[in-house]
Amino acid sequence: MSHSTPLYQAAPPVIDDEELPEFTSSGGDWDEVTQQIEQQSLHEKLVNERIVVNLGPVHPSTHGVLRLIVEIDGEIVRKVHVGTGYLHTGIEKNMEYRTWAQGSTFCTRMDYVASMLNEAAYVMAVEKLMGITDQISERARLIRVLMMELTRAASHIVAIGTTGNELGGTTLMTIAFRGREEIFRIFERVTGLRMNNAYLRVGGVAQDLPAGTTEYVRDQLPKVRRDLGELEDLIMDNPIFKSRFQGVSYISPEAIFAMGLTGPSLRAAGFAYDVRKMMPYSGYETLDFDVCTQETSDAYGRVRVRFDECYQSFRIIEQVLDRLDQCEGERVMVEDKAIAWPSQLSVAADGQGNSLEHIRHIMGTSMEALIHHFKLVTEGFKVPAGQATQIIEHAKGIMGCHVVSNGGTRPYRVHFREPSFSNLQSLSLLAEGGMISDLIVSLASLDPVLGGVDR
Repeated sequence: MSHSTPLYQAAPPVIDDEELPEFTSSGGDWDEVTQQIEQQSLHEKLVNERIVVNLGPVHPSTHGVLRLIVEIDGEIVRKVHVGTGYLHTGIEKNMEYRTWAQGSTFCTRMDYVASMLNEAAYVMAVEKLMGITDQISERARLIRVLMMELTRAASHIVAIGTTGNELGGTTLMTIAFRGREEIFRIFERVTGLRMNNAYLRVGGVAQDLPAGTTEYVRDQLPKVRRDLGELEDLIMDNPIFKSRFQGVSYISPEAIFAMGLTGPSLRAAGFAYDVRKMMPYSGYETLDFDVCTQETSDAYGRVRVRFDECYQSFRIIEQVLDRLDQCEGERVMVEDKAIAWPSQLSVAADGQGNSLEHIRHIMGTSMEALIHHFKLVTEGFKVPAGQATQIIEHAKGIMGCHVVSNGGTRPYRVHFREPSFSNLQSLSLLAEGGMISDLIVSLASLDPVLGGVDR
């Protein structure tokens, strides 16, 4: 069977029948708009043309699973809208269905780059609600400070390294990860885990430092200093780095306070506000350290503050190590057996588990100890009805934890004032009016971690 026309075609043929009516809609404001556009010169059309583009949520320079809706005029950023929620984990809601002790395991996964700082805010808030803050032993406080300052240094090192990587300097990231790895070796030795440690517990810490830990930390710190110094030498006097960061991402003091911007960004604007000094906790008032500031309020100043704060963290750690040597053997958990986690954990080659002595005791000699262990682990301890808030100086800024109890063994509500989330609302003020390339610098200078933003 033959056909004069093809059986299939991509689109119907154009109709040339002049008798068919043709309709054109007109009227309204669009007539004026089209006339104005037609009257514009080519230069005016190019200058006034704006494009809306999506940066992320899967993009190597968005510092995580973050979506930025950017309105650009050529290379100039006119508007920035932040779209979050792509890493939502429901951590706060999940904590309402777990015991108070299990809360550490959840909140440590929020800002996963600074895990133990999350834990510190949570456990101190619960301890305040229970009225046992003064019962925390000196050794437990010192161990907490040691872990928090190591975490702060690790977070800042990663912030500096990933900033370089997002601008094309992969070497900076590899050096930063090498430095953080030395800190992770300390964490693994003490807690059995490199990340998401759940080491800080209500009433103290999960277990005492293994023998020889203070000397091990002293051996590791010079290696971290070496890598931090190498990063500093590579970038702080580098003319390319300075041209990309100096004077870029500026924010005024008025805008800082209006938007609630805290942490290194606040101190880079010249404000020496650090919760460890202003509202000390865990014995920070007894330690000697400086609050690092800059006067530039730009991206370069924020990087400088992070470098300086790492060195101050090392200074704090050295003081803590000396004090830990003097109080070796002291308890690291409250004495109240209704609260204290009954097991004595033992970090071995196979990871983390209960010590053989404890297992032998509860399984072989004391039925009461076994019952107590079982009930405390499965049911948890009760927290008096009420509410309490604890704020700390997180690596990203001020973190607050608000806990509410109805008198049971599980939280009624846990809410975090997460600094990454709060700081992100300043991004539009940092980036609008600048170049697209400067938007990446502005975002990196805030150092948000999306696990905390989308908790």
